Amino acid sequence: MKRYRTRRPVGALLALTAAGGLLLTGCGGGDDAAQGAKDTAADSRGGGYAPAPDGPRGGTSTGEAGETGKNGDSREVAPDPDHLSTFALDVDTASYGYARRTLSEGRLPDPSTVRPEEFVNSFRQDYDRPDGDGFTVSVDGARTDEEDWSLVRVGLATRAAEQRGERPPAALTFVIDVSGSMGEPGRLDLAQDSLATMTDQLRDDDSVALVTFSDEAETVLPMTRLGDHRGRVHDAIDSLEPTESTNLGAGVETGYDTAVEGRREGATNRVVLVSDALANTGDTDADTILERIADERREHGITLFGVGVGSDYGDALMERLADRGDGHTTYVSDAEDAREVFCEQLPRHIELTARDAKAQVAFDPETVAEFRLVGYDNRQVADEDFRDDRVDGGEVGPGHTVTALYAVRTRPGAEGHLATATVRWLDPGSRTPHEESGAVETDALGDSVWEADRGLRVTATAAYFADALRSSSSSSSSYDGDTRHGSLPGAPGLGELAERAGSLAGRTEDEDVRRLAEAIGTANRLT
Repeated sequence: MKRYRTRRPVGALLALTAAGGLLLTGCGGGDDAAQGAKDTAADSRGGGYAPAPDGPRGGTSTGEAGETGKNGDSREVAPDPDHLSTFALDVDTASYGYARRTLSEGRLPDPSTVRPEEFVNSFRQDYDRPDGDGFTVSVDGARTDEEDWSLVRVGLATRAAEQRGERPPAALTFVIDVSGSMGEPGRLDLAQDSLATMTDQLRDDDSVALVTFSDEAETVLPMTRLGDHRGRVHDAIDSLEPTESTNLGAGVETGYDTAVEGRREGATNRVVLVSDALANTGDTDADTILERIADERREHGITLFGVGVGSDYGDALMERLADRGDGHTTYVSDAEDAREVFCEQLPRHIELTARDAKAQVAFDPETVAEFRLVGYDNRQVADEDFRDDRVDGGEVGPGHTVTALYAVRTRPGAEGHLATATVRWLDPGSRTPHEESGAVETDALGDSVWEADRGLRVTATAAYFADALRSSSSSSSSYDGDTRHGSLPGAPGLGELAERAGSLAGRTEDEDVRRLAEAIGTANRLT
């Protein structure tokens, strides 16, 4: 995680602020020509900012690029580049699922596979939701046990998922890994059971295709309208058997070819990759694989949903494929996970409410001394690209929440405006840009993080857990010269964190929080 110090504006900048207010702006998301911006963890100190129009602090903007002045998007703080943090939205959860699987087998996860934002985003939040497409923005926070340090939460939410009959029809191409490694229990067998259950739950006007791959790829079932043909789909699923090596590149390429051939106008077209991502033959590099299907992604907007399985799992490859394929990843470790992914998560991923979504948080230099974004290491965007819609962002569907957590050190005695968060996205149909903003004041940080509302406590617990696992390669982590249990301010030991999580699970009777507490307890015993 990068750490940024803010500088108070001086000289002409103060004069401009006093005179009329230079306002915060942002950075952006788009196509392959600008993909490098997504692949580089941009230092928020680099690049300038563009002034936004006058208006009340914490206002919103929902207009097209170049017309923000008509929409009241404003903050009354003149931002130095050091005051901005910009990233592409991410709703992946695979890192947390894989960590739980690894811990259940008596091993600590490799710190390189731990992505804090995926731990945080694995838990439901109760943010207010918009009535239509787009987002609501909620910003809150609480104090940590360390002087002047707080955790600030930026919460984004899309509208509630529609009932099954209200969404557009879906055309789903399942690309199933049938290599030898998928013969392990809990891999191909779990995928088959889950696909069979989902097939029964899809609508008659939905379509399904099935592609398998081992050393070669094969279209087992072309795009088939379910209707009276569910039996054909079940027969194709039942016929899957593990065979030889893993030519993942051939599978993805054939999957996209099949998706394009069976593409339906007016439907949501998706490729769903189910694999342990242990590619060992053919193309094994994510960029090379995705370059081969770049035209299908650009011209037809077919996005990728990756489902990881297996105790040995190619986390880095699957995540890279999903990020570059404008999609998402999740991880399935047991039948309960599989039901949730294929019967709940996947239907939410069928429809899109926002394309190329990015967030930018502007911290007030009068009240904030420094800040750190927790996670999103490979989702950072250059600040000046926030409103460049050619630069890639994240794709988000209905029923989602996205949470970003910041460690923030406030200036002694700071009062007033703390930060403003803005999310920018493109309408999935018209690609018209829209924005929405929310702000937070310093007086919102009065409570201890352990006395905050349920959602913030769960967020903090998940973030501290990920932080501890990332730091597990050493006995302690240094932060500002102090020795701590992790690198985040106020980080408790895993034993204390497990107790707090267990207490929270008991009060809320939340099964997801109970499983989190169990995972933390297991990690504590293994360290």
